[in-house]
Amino acid sequence: VQLVESGGGLVQAGGSRRLSCAASGRTFSTYTMGWFRQAPGKEREFVAIIDWTGGNTYYEDSVKGRFTISRDNAKNMVYLHMNSLIPEDTAVYYCAADPDWVGPEAGEYDYWGQGTRITVSS
Repeated sequence: VQLVESGGGLVQAGGSRRLSCAASGRTFSTYTMGWFRQAPGKEREFVAIIDWTGGNTYYEDSVKGRFTISRDNAKNMVYLHMNSLIPEDTAVYYCAADPDWVGPEAGEYDYWGQGTRITVSS
């Protein structure tokens, strides 16, 4: 599976942005998909995950109610809808995939994209 993120850029605080992750591979629809982020000088951290059905999602506490993860298996796409952005959301955002339900641990994911940068200005 190859993953390519897009949608990054500069956003004002309080604004919204949608990140996209395009996946290749015929088995995409069976994979757990996740979004992670890495801020400057910090470790990569979990943001959100979605199971292969799209029916189960899980969020990091600081993004609950602001971010929504979704997927379109027919298009091999995963999205991260981000609302009410704050400067602390500034980071490189990565899409990740794994054939199993591996939860929020970044080290458990087999496939990663190259990342897309979000900068939230105050």
